Amino acid sequence: MADQKAAFDAATRDVQQLDVRPDNETLLRLYALYKQGSEGDIGGEKPGFFDFVGTAKYEAWASLKGMRPADAQKKYVELVRKLAG
Repeated sequence: MADQKAAFDAATRDVQQLDVRPDNETLLRLYALYKQGSEGDIGGEKPGFFDFVGTAKYEAWASLKGMRPADAQKKYVELVRKLAG
């Protein structure tokens, strides 16, 4: 588990060093996996209708509800490694 946490922490640093900015769909996936991996299931109210970015982030994270944080961390690391090449 400590190795997984270390890999997750490294991936959060590595994602900022990507040569190419991922598309919006991939960015939302990264955001959702990061939040699920670091905080678990989403809480709070969905942002207002006109908060398009906030709503997209909320829905991306909410789509992972029930996923174990360790599984989200693993998927996050895999996605960052894939993007880094």
